[in-house]
Amino acid sequence: MSSAAPLDTLADFPAIPAGWAYLDTAATAQKPQVVVEAITRAYGETYATVHRGVYQRSADMTVAYEAARRRVATFIGAGSPDECVFVRGATEGINLVAQCWAAQQLKAGDRIMLSMLEHHSNIVPWQMAAERVGAAIDVAPLTSDGRIDLDAMAAMLTERHKLVALAHVSNVLGSVLDVERAVSLAHGVGAKILIDGCQSVPRMPVDVTALGCDFYVFSAHKLYGPTGIGVLWGRPELLEAMPPWQGGGSMIDRVTFAKTTYAAPPGRFEAGTPHIVGALGLHAAIDYVDAIGLPAIHAHETALVAQARDGLGSLNSVRLLGPADSAGIVSFTVEGVHPHDIGTILDESRVAIRAGHHCAQPLMEALGVEATARASFGVYNGPADVDALVKGVERVTRIFG
Repeated sequence: MSSAAPLDTLADFPAIPAGWAYLDTAATAQKPQVVVEAITRAYGETYATVHRGVYQRSADMTVAYEAARRRVATFIGAGSPDECVFVRGATEGINLVAQCWAAQQLKAGDRIMLSMLEHHSNIVPWQMAAERVGAAIDVAPLTSDGRIDLDAMAAMLTERHKLVALAHVSNVLGSVLDVERAVSLAHGVGAKILIDGCQSVPRMPVDVTALGCDFYVFSAHKLYGPTGIGVLWGRPELLEAMPPWQGGGSMIDRVTFAKTTYAAPPGRFEAGTPHIVGALGLHAAIDYVDAIGLPAIHAHETALVAQARDGLGSLNSVRLLGPADSAGIVSFTVEGVHPHDIGTILDESRVAIRAGHHCAQPLMEALGVEATARASFGVYNGPADVDALVKGVERVTRIFG
């Protein structure tokens, strides 16, 4: 595959027919054939359970499953595979930290710092944990172009803040967080920091060790992998100190009716039979993305964003949201037109976008809108897809003009 933008990978994606512009990658990415084949092969040829069987196929599948964990660790710059916990997705990863770290470490009077642009999955679990212990939540505002205002956050942070949780890339605005500075601010007051990497991991190189954060989460299905699996990365000393979230098989050391002792991380947090095939699909997805190169993907999506913002910005009734250098995502509104109507009319033109509040209702309120239309790009998109988007929105303005 070429490492230069624009990419030419559309033929790798069997679920995208000719002439269909799929612009909803921020919700979920389409799957390349190599991922489909990895999943089919795992279910149809090599399937067995892991960590339990003494027969050869189970041993082989265990090797493949743990190889996927090692691949994840390398991909995100983890110090060890044992720092990578397989979860159902980023939502479960955040809830795990909220229940097993925050609910254990926080006490009445402590504070949590979030931002105005967070996805509901990076808001509600912290509210639940805060209510449980009597902690409070503060919200960092945004800059005029839709970035987390780190200057304002710095002024708000105190030693009472024990946790900061922020999105690396906004799922609505595409704005990119200066993670290193956010980490420095959090650690400067003694707080831990969790980064939601759902929109960043598929779009740009991520090295959790270099970033310096304490927890990092992402979902496989936004990384061209299967649904139902994701990763929680955590610093080993934090994971080791956390109690298990769910009880059952695999997460134990020894069970008696008098007392149970637990396995070391990551097994402690992986109760029950895991999503074995999902892990293998994630491995294949990472290999696919790495073969293209994340720098090339970032450059490709940056070019598509620039083209989309130029085209949409030329339409008088269109309001563009977020920064000009957003990562792979363009949100917009059309004056006098509900985003659902925009999405419906675009669908008639074979352009698929997302319309709604994008699981970010507080952000919608801050923007002064009920919902937005959102186009988000992937490796399979090209300039023709952007042209179709702009032409479709032009049709929307004519219909409602």
